[in-house]
Amino acid sequence: MKRRLTLSAAVLGVTTAFAGADQVPYPQGYRNWVHVKSMVIQEGHPLFASFGGIHHIYGNAKAIAGYEAGRFEDGAVIVFDLLEAQADGHALVEGPRKVLGVMHKDARRYAATGGWGFEGFAGGDPKQRVVGENAKTACFDCHASQAGHDYVFSRKRDR
Repeated sequence: MKRRLTLSAAVLGVTTAFAGADQVPYPQGYRNWVHVKSMVIQEGHPLFASFGGIHHIYGNAKAIAGYEAGRFEDGAVIVFDLLEAQADGHALVEGPRKVLGVMHKDARRYAATGGWGFEGFAGGDPKQRVVGENAKTACFDCHASQAGHDYVFSRKRDR
């Protein structure tokens, strides 16, 4: 009986490890990466309900090389930092963070979604994943329209 419990626990541990293996990691220190661009999606835009607000896009070194080459290599990470846009006088200012979206390139692990893993973290909280196993319908189905740009909507702005 003891051996059976030990074996069951070992199998459960391996299963748990594999279940988390495909999770997109939280991008620690992303605000120290290269800032790719910013934009504001305002009311009236077709994506306002889901993505309205101030967007800042960051990329790690491999992502920046990918923006320049037009193709992203494994290990490229792009972060989409979405904050509420609040009016303050005659200016738009950053409000609370709505979501931190992450694209992580790994052609083998994420073959079903163009080689990209997708995740969103509610309020930027690493413990509050909002995409999980729904990456295909929640993210990739829209990103598929950008196949000619390796499934990435953002473009590096001229400096």
